[in-house]
Amino acid sequence: MGWVKKISWLPFGTTIACGVLSACSQGPDMSGIAAERERSVHRYDISQAMASNGKVVVVGTQSGVVLTSEDQGKSWKRTPLGNTSLVDMTVCGDQGFVAIDHYHKVWSADAEGKSWKSVPLEMPRTPLAVTCDKQGGWWVVGVNAVIAGSTDQGKTWKTTDLGEDTQITTIQFLDEKNGIALGEFGLTVMTDDGGATWKKGPKMPGEFYPYAALFASRNEGWVSGLAGQMLHTADGGKSWSKQANATQASLNRLFMHEGQPFGVGASGVIARLEGDSWRAVPYTDPVPVFLGGGASLPGQSAVVIGGPGGLLRAVSTHAKQ
Repeated sequence: MGWVKKISWLPFGTTIACGVLSACSQGPDMSGIAAERERSVHRYDISQAMASNGKVVVVGTQSGVVLTSEDQGKSWKRTPLGNTSLVDMTVCGDQGFVAIDHYHKVWSADAEGKSWKSVPLEMPRTPLAVTCDKQGGWWVVGVNAVIAGSTDQGKTWKTTDLGEDTQITTIQFLDEKNGIALGEFGLTVMTDDGGATWKKGPKMPGEFYPYAALFASRNEGWVSGLAGQMLHTADGGKSWSKQANATQASLNRLFMHEGQPFGVGASGVIARLEGDSWRAVPYTDPVPVFLGGGASLPGQSAVVIGGPGGLLRAVSTHAKQ
């Protein structure tokens, strides 16, 4: 009888105990999170700055991470920079890469996109665009119509304050002496002495707000704006004319690829200038999100595009619709 009680009670009690223990010890499945952490590009990455020197492609994200590819975008290396949000990036000749941080810093790296370091930036208080001159000097523009330049990698800065409540959103040097910066309300600012002085030039028509600008030479350039607007200049920004944009998408970044102006922007659009009109470049599996960065892959007939949701990929520019 005792044996029967043992048989009828112990297995039943053991089963309950094991069930309770299993319920207590079983936690949420963390395998997906672990796998995500092992990836170089995460789902929460938002690419908003990108540059390439022909050897490496470097991407700056909103969450303070730099992503670097040494194999034309096939794989990426992840470098956290901390409390940082990189909003623009440029190649500074053989010196490497320079990027601006929303949190009042300028970052620089070597030509391999490594060894990142930062220096503080006092003005402009909110930086919006960065470039390098032909001598390797750094130039930053942003809010309150401020232009800041440094010839010693950010140790000291010289600022030009135009005294306006205006954002300057693009800057580029066209040659050793001539540079141009563009801002809201059609603002045009020029230098002809290597940045020693900056003077206002003729305004762009229609109080134009520039998203991005690209000059292929001292005279010829393009600028993108709100609602897909495009302007073209053939005289170094002294005058501008409207240009057709068949994509009707606002282009956030402009860059040269295979000798032609390209742009990336809203609705996942990649655009190319064909004659006097900007037209969409068809590509496989387009994603209808804003593209915050784009860069040419020399010799690959492809570009790298980046955006929200961990979107970072190389796409062929010769794909058929």
